[in-house]
Amino acid sequence: MGLTLSVNLSINKREASHLSSRGNFQQPKHIPQTMNKAELIEAVQKNLGGDTSKRAASDAVEAVLASISKGVAKTGTVQLIGFGTFKVAKRAARTGRNPKTGEAMKIKASKTVRFVPSSALKGAL
Repeated sequence: MGLTLSVNLSINKREASHLSSRGNFQQPKHIPQTMNKAELIEAVQKNLGGDTSKRAASDAVEAVLASISKGVAKTGTVQLIGFGTFKVAKRAARTGRNPKTGEAMKIKASKTVRFVPSSALKGAL
């Protein structure tokens, strides 16, 4: 007497769209790719024109990021019309858990930076 094992492998349409005809995994189309700083510098260089050096584009990106950081630290809010607003937000003290031991621990109150996109930026998505 033989034993027969039947396995039903089924995938939904979303999972099937990730597979190519050869069965290789492809990045899902609905998951956006992340642009890193080097790619942002290249995009700025391209937008400024062919005669702009990569160094100049890098300096421009660094200047904008530094100015936003200083502005938020000094005034608490940096508003870029048509893009969005960077603002300081307060996090209240709370109780958390140590992931290793599961022991309850107190987490101090802190500040963080929040970004609120403008309606124009939301509309462009």
